[in-house]
Amino acid sequence: MHDNHNRSQTRSDPFDIARAHALQATFGHTPDLRTGDPMPPFFHQIYFWDPQPPAHLGRDGHPATGGFIPDLGLPRRMWAAGSLTFHRPLLAGIKAERASTIEAVTRKQGRSGPLGFVTLKHDIKQRGTLALTERQELVYREDGTATAPPQAQTDETHAETFDFNSTLLFRYSALTFNGHRIHYDETYARNVEGYDGLVVHGPLLAHLLIGLAARQLGSLSHFSYRATAPLMHHETATLCWKAGQVWVRGPDGRQCMIAEAG
Repeated sequence: MHDNHNRSQTRSDPFDIARAHALQATFGHTPDLRTGDPMPPFFHQIYFWDPQPPAHLGRDGHPATGGFIPDLGLPRRMWAAGSLTFHRPLLAGIKAERASTIEAVTRKQGRSGPLGFVTLKHDIKQRGTLALTERQELVYREDGTATAPPQAQTDETHAETFDFNSTLLFRYSALTFNGHRIHYDETYARNVEGYDGLVVHGPLLAHLLIGLAARQLGSLSHFSYRATAPLMHHETATLCWKAGQVWVRGPDGRQCMIAEAG
Protein backbone atom coordinates (compact mmCIF):
# COMPACT_ATOMS: atom_id res chain seq x y z
CA MET A 1 0.00 0.00 0.00
CA HIS A 2 1.91 3.02 -1.25
CA ASP A 3 -0.74 5.50 -2.43
CA ASN A 4 0.34 8.09 0.17
CA HIS A 5 4.07 7.67 -0.45
CA ASN A 6 5.90 11.02 -0.68
CA ARG A 7 2.90 13.08 0.43
CA SER A 8 4.33 16.24 2.04
CA GLN A 9 3.31 19.18 4.19
CA THR A 10 5.12 22.13 5.78
CA ARG A 11 4.41 23.86 9.10
CA SER A 12 6.05 26.80 10.81
CA ASP A 13 6.18 27.58 14.52
CA PRO A 14 7.51 30.59 16.47
CA PHE A 15 9.02 28.27 19.12
CA ASP A 16 7.32 30.27 21.87
CA ILE A 17 9.73 30.35 24.78
CA ALA A 18 6.90 30.27 27.32
CA ARG A 19 6.04 26.75 26.14
CA ALA A 20 9.67 25.67 26.63
CA HIS A 21 9.56 27.14 30.15
CA ALA A 22 6.39 25.14 30.85
CA LEU A 23 8.14 21.93 29.77
CA GLN A 24 11.13 22.70 31.99
CA ALA A 25 8.75 23.22 34.92
CA THR A 26 6.87 20.00 34.10
CA PHE A 27 10.12 18.06 34.57
CA GLY A 28 10.89 19.92 37.81
CA HIS A 29 13.60 22.14 36.30
CA THR A 30 14.03 25.90 36.64
CA PRO A 31 12.44 27.67 33.62
CA ASP A 32 15.61 29.51 32.61
CA LEU A 33 15.80 29.28 28.80
CA ARG A 34 16.22 32.62 27.07
CA THR A 35 15.55 33.58 23.47
CA GLY A 36 18.37 32.26 21.31
CA ASP A 37 19.53 29.64 23.83
CA PRO A 38 20.06 26.10 22.53
CA MET A 39 17.16 23.94 23.65
CA PRO A 40 17.73 20.50 25.16
CA PRO A 41 17.23 17.68 22.66
CA PHE A 42 13.62 16.58 22.06
CA PHE A 43 12.09 19.91 23.16
CA HIS A 44 10.86 20.35 19.58
CA GLN A 45 8.15 17.77 20.36
CA ILE A 46 6.07 20.47 22.06
CA TYR A 47 5.89 22.51 18.84
CA PHE A 48 4.32 22.13 15.37
CA TRP A 49 0.85 21.38 16.73
CA ASP A 50 -1.89 20.06 14.44
CA PRO A 51 -5.03 21.58 16.01
CA GLN A 52 -8.20 20.00 14.62
CA PRO A 53 -11.84 20.69 15.56
CA PRO A 54 -13.69 17.94 17.46
CA ALA A 55 -15.46 16.75 14.30
CA HIS A 56 -12.08 15.84 12.80
CA LEU A 57 -10.91 13.67 15.70
CA GLY A 58 -10.97 9.90 15.96
CA ARG A 59 -12.47 7.95 18.87
CA ASP A 60 -9.12 8.09 20.69
CA GLY A 61 -8.91 11.90 20.64
CA HIS A 62 -6.19 12.03 17.97
CA PRO A 63 -6.78 13.72 14.61
CA ALA A 64 -8.63 11.13 12.53
CA THR A 65 -6.70 9.30 9.84
CA GLY A 66 -7.56 9.91 6.23
CA GLY A 67 -6.03 13.38 5.99
CA PHE A 68 -2.25 13.69 5.85
CA ILE A 69 -1.96 10.32 7.62
CA PRO A 70 -3.69 7.64 5.52
CA ASP A 71 -6.58 5.57 6.88
CA LEU A 72 -5.35 1.98 7.23
CA GLY A 73 -8.64 0.69 8.64
CA LEU A 74 -7.05 -0.19 12.01
CA PRO A 75 -8.32 1.65 15.12
CA ARG A 76 -5.39 1.57 17.59
CA ARG A 77 -2.51 3.98 16.99
CA MET A 78 0.92 3.96 18.65
CA TRP A 79 4.19 5.79 18.14
CA ALA A 80 6.45 2.77 17.67
CA ALA A 81 9.91 4.15 16.93
CA GLY A 82 11.95 7.13 15.84
CA SER A 83 15.39 8.42 15.00
CA LEU A 84 16.99 11.85 15.13
CA THR A 85 20.07 13.28 13.44
CA PHE A 86 21.26 16.50 15.06
CA HIS A 87 22.86 18.94 12.62
CA ARG A 88 22.89 21.93 14.97
CA PRO A 89 20.98 22.91 18.14
CA LEU A 90 17.45 24.24 17.85
CA LEU A 91 17.17 27.66 19.46
CA ALA A 92 14.49 28.78 21.89
CA GLY A 93 12.20 31.57 20.72
CA ILE A 94 13.40 31.49 17.08
CA LYS A 95 10.88 30.69 14.33
CA ALA A 96 11.31 27.21 12.81
CA GLU A 97 9.93 25.43 9.77
CA ARG A 98 9.23 21.70 9.52
CA ALA A 99 8.89 19.93 6.18
CA SER A 100 7.21 16.52 6.63
CA THR A 101 7.07 13.68 4.12
CA ILE A 102 5.41 10.27 4.26
CA GLU A 103 8.28 7.97 3.29
CA ALA A 104 6.47 4.64 3.48
CA VAL A 105 3.06 3.07 4.14
CA THR A 106 3.12 -0.69 4.61
CA ARG A 107 1.02 -3.54 5.97
CA LYS A 108 2.25 -6.67 7.74
CA GLN A 109 0.76 -9.68 9.45
CA GLY A 110 2.14 -9.79 12.98
CA ARG A 111 1.78 -12.36 15.75
CA SER A 112 -1.07 -10.30 17.19
CA GLY A 113 -2.86 -9.74 13.87
CA PRO A 114 -2.72 -7.23 11.00
CA LEU A 115 -0.46 -4.21 11.43
CA GLY A 116 -0.10 -0.99 9.47
CA PHE A 117 3.05 1.15 9.51
CA VAL A 118 3.51 4.78 8.48
CA THR A 119 7.03 6.23 8.32
CA LEU A 120 7.36 10.02 8.44
CA LYS A 121 10.43 12.15 7.79
CA HIS A 122 10.69 15.67 9.24
CA ASP A 123 13.36 18.23 8.35
CA ILE A 124 13.40 21.17 10.77
CA LYS A 125 15.13 24.41 9.81
CA GLN A 126 15.82 27.66 11.61
CA ARG A 127 17.03 30.77 9.82
CA GLY A 128 17.10 28.73 6.61
CA THR A 129 19.56 26.16 7.97
CA LEU A 130 18.76 22.49 8.61
CA ALA A 131 18.99 21.78 12.33
CA LEU A 132 17.31 18.40 12.82
CA THR A 133 16.24 15.43 10.71
CA GLU A 134 13.71 13.18 12.43
CA ARG A 135 11.96 9.99 11.39
CA GLN A 136 8.89 8.64 13.14
CA GLU A 137 7.29 5.23 12.74
CA LEU A 138 3.60 4.99 13.60
CA VAL A 139 1.92 1.60 13.96
CA TYR A 140 -1.77 0.80 13.71
CA ARG A 141 -3.40 -2.43 14.88
CA GLU A 142 -6.75 -3.99 15.73
CA ASP A 143 -8.49 -3.84 19.10
CA GLY A 144 -7.78 -6.53 21.66
CA THR A 145 -4.36 -7.54 20.37
CA ALA A 146 -1.22 -7.81 22.48
CA THR A 147 2.04 -9.73 22.58
CA ALA A 148 4.30 -10.76 25.44
CA PRO A 149 6.85 -8.02 26.19
CA PRO A 150 10.60 -8.72 26.00
CA GLN A 151 12.71 -8.77 29.13
CA ALA A 152 15.17 -5.92 29.61
CA GLN A 153 18.91 -6.16 30.07
CA THR A 154 20.22 -5.97 33.63
CA ASP A 155 23.88 -5.21 32.87
CA GLU A 156 23.68 -1.41 32.85
CA THR A 157 26.62 0.64 34.12
CA HIS A 158 24.42 3.56 35.17
CA ALA A 159 20.75 3.67 36.17
CA GLU A 160 18.22 6.27 37.30
CA THR A 161 14.63 5.79 38.41
CA PHE A 162 11.68 7.96 37.40
CA ASP A 163 8.15 8.05 38.82
CA PHE A 164 5.08 9.16 36.88
CA ASN A 165 1.62 10.35 37.82
CA SER A 166 -1.55 11.47 36.08
CA THR A 167 -0.66 15.16 36.46
CA LEU A 168 2.66 14.73 34.65
CA LEU A 169 0.98 12.82 31.83
CA PHE A 170 -1.77 15.43 31.53
CA ARG A 171 0.72 18.30 31.36
CA TYR A 172 2.85 16.51 28.76
CA SER A 173 -0.28 15.82 26.69
CA ALA A 174 -1.23 19.50 26.92
CA LEU A 175 2.24 20.74 25.93
CA THR A 176 2.41 18.40 22.92
CA PHE A 177 -1.28 18.95 22.07
CA ASN A 178 -1.68 15.17 22.19
CA GLY A 179 -5.35 14.34 22.66
CA HIS A 180 -4.89 10.56 22.78
CA ARG A 181 -7.20 9.44 25.60
CA ILE A 182 -4.95 6.59 26.79
CA HIS A 183 -2.78 9.25 28.47
CA TYR A 184 -5.46 11.00 30.59
CA ASP A 185 -8.76 9.05 30.43
CA GLU A 186 -8.20 5.99 32.60
CA THR A 187 -11.68 4.55 31.98
CA TYR A 188 -11.08 4.66 28.22
CA ALA A 189 -7.54 3.28 28.57
CA ARG A 190 -8.78 0.30 30.60
CA ASN A 191 -12.18 -0.47 29.06
CA VAL A 192 -11.60 0.32 25.39
CA GLU A 193 -7.90 -0.29 24.79
CA GLY A 194 -7.29 -2.85 27.54
CA TYR A 195 -4.43 -1.19 29.43
CA ASP A 196 -3.80 -1.47 33.18
CA GLY A 197 -3.96 2.28 33.71
CA LEU A 198 -2.89 5.43 31.91
CA VAL A 199 -0.16 4.85 29.34
CA VAL A 200 3.06 6.86 29.58
CA HIS A 201 3.69 8.58 26.23
CA GLY A 202 6.30 6.93 24.04
CA PRO A 203 7.83 10.37 23.29
CA LEU A 204 7.97 11.07 27.03
CA LEU A 205 10.02 7.92 27.59
CA ALA A 206 12.22 8.83 24.62
CA HIS A 207 12.64 12.31 26.10
CA LEU A 208 13.89 10.82 29.37
CA LEU A 209 16.28 8.44 27.58
CA ILE A 210 17.69 11.14 25.32
CA GLY A 211 18.30 13.29 28.39
CA LEU A 212 20.17 10.44 30.09
CA ALA A 213 22.25 9.87 26.95
CA ALA A 214 23.09 13.58 26.68
CA ARG A 215 24.24 13.63 30.30
CA GLN A 216 26.49 10.64 29.65
CA LEU A 217 27.95 11.81 26.32
CA GLY A 218 27.85 15.59 26.70
CA SER A 219 26.37 16.12 23.22
CA LEU A 220 24.56 14.00 20.65
CA SER A 221 24.87 13.57 16.89
CA HIS A 222 22.20 10.88 16.58
CA PHE A 223 19.60 9.04 18.65
CA SER A 224 17.27 6.19 17.67
CA TYR A 225 14.66 4.42 19.79
CA ARG A 226 11.95 1.78 19.63
CA ALA A 227 9.03 1.19 22.00
CA THR A 228 8.64 -2.46 22.94
CA ALA A 229 6.02 -2.49 25.73
CA PRO A 230 3.73 0.07 27.38
CA LEU A 231 4.51 1.57 30.78
CA MET A 232 1.66 2.62 33.09
CA HIS A 233 1.44 5.88 35.03
CA HIS A 234 1.54 4.04 38.38
CA GLU A 235 4.80 2.24 37.57
CA THR A 236 8.37 3.31 38.32
CA ALA A 237 10.70 3.27 35.32
CA THR A 238 14.39 2.44 35.54
CA LEU A 239 16.38 4.37 32.92
CA CYS A 240 19.50 2.39 32.03
CA TRP A 241 22.77 3.21 30.25
CA LYS A 242 25.61 1.07 28.92
CA ALA A 243 28.13 2.09 26.24
CA GLY A 244 25.79 4.04 23.98
CA GLN A 245 22.71 1.93 24.66
CA VAL A 246 19.84 3.24 26.78
CA TRP A 247 16.65 1.50 27.75
CA VAL A 248 13.59 1.68 30.00
CA ARG A 249 12.99 -1.25 32.34
CA GLY A 250 9.61 -1.67 34.00
CA PRO A 251 9.20 -2.76 37.63
CA ASP A 252 8.62 -6.37 36.53
CA GLY A 253 11.77 -6.42 34.40
CA ARG A 254 10.08 -5.94 31.03
CA GLN A 255 11.74 -3.77 28.39
CA CYS A 256 9.53 -0.80 27.54
CA MET A 257 11.87 1.08 25.20
CA ILE A 258 15.37 0.60 23.83
CA ALA A 259 17.57 3.21 22.18
CA GLU A 260 21.03 3.92 20.84
CA ALA A 261 22.87 7.25 21.11
CA GLY A 262 26.08 8.69 19.80
